[in-house]
Amino acid sequence: MHHPLTGHTKPTASAAANWPPLRRFIAAEHRLSLLMAQRRWSAGLYEFLRFGVKQAWACLFGGIAVALMIGTWRFYPPDAALARYDFLFLCMLAVQAALLAGKLETWEEARVILIYHVVGTAMELFKTSVGSWIYPEPSIFHIGGVPLFSGFMYSCIGSYICRCWRLFDFRFVRHPRRLALIGLSVAIYVNFFSHHYVWDMRWLLFGWAIWLFGRTGIHFKVWTSHRAMPLLLGLVLVALFIWFTENIGTFTKTWLYPSQRLGWSMVGIEKLGSWFLLLIISYTLVSLVNAPRRWRGENATALRQRDAETAGKAPVPTL
Repeated sequence: MHHPLTGHTKPTASAAANWPPLRRFIAAEHRLSLLMAQRRWSAGLYEFLRFGVKQAWACLFGGIAVALMIGTWRFYPPDAALARYDFLFLCMLAVQAALLAGKLETWEEARVILIYHVVGTAMELFKTSVGSWIYPEPSIFHIGGVPLFSGFMYSCIGSYICRCWRLFDFRFVRHPRRLALIGLSVAIYVNFFSHHYVWDMRWLLFGWAIWLFGRTGIHFKVWTSHRAMPLLLGLVLVALFIWFTENIGTFTKTWLYPSQRLGWSMVGIEKLGSWFLLLIISYTLVSLVNAPRRWRGENATALRQRDAETAGKAPVPTL
């Protein structure tokens, strides 16, 4: 259905409609979209709100983790038989199991997230051993000075990227070769360890990342058409969001930097660069499961939808 005023077309079936609890919501959302598409200003407002809802849905795992950090910091009894960190660990295990059982995450994505979980935990073991940060509370489920729930903080990032990739139907222009991304990611990971003993290569790594991603554009679908932005800008914005979240983690005393032992202060802005580099590792892992698809224009996307419907196949997910 093509609307004469806004130029919007009728949205195809949503991937989320395959999940029974969301079907009624999807139907109501479609009726609302037809109403909002009748005016340019309302269509613009609706697309903005839809973008926010999709982002919130992509942040499901991370949002639950942040809510648990805040909730346990504020309300968890200090004399409970189960330590706060262990409670967080069991809760995050349950959330991960629920996402898989509810088909809100695929097993392929879960494997990638697990790899990033292990990668993050290994780095945590080293960083806590050299005093970069500490976990001030006791726990049963831990390795060295690292409670096992901490690995889920990295899983949240992997989960967010995986979910965004599907929800926004990512397409790319001049995407770097994945072999080049693997090389950069390995160098980034090694530097997180080696910079304690030899020259810190992070500025060289920033330059390498800019060289790889500088010409890459990402097209993402919010409603009925794709929007575009530089991929490098998107990575910086996500890293900034993670940095804000880290401030919540330290404010709730879930972990602490040495400068925060005597009183909380905001995490140094230089950590934004560290999260940007770590984000590239996560992005690379996700790209190994979700092969980056080339942007071929709106007409090609419409033809792809039409061909799928003609062949009697399920339409391409466009939530």
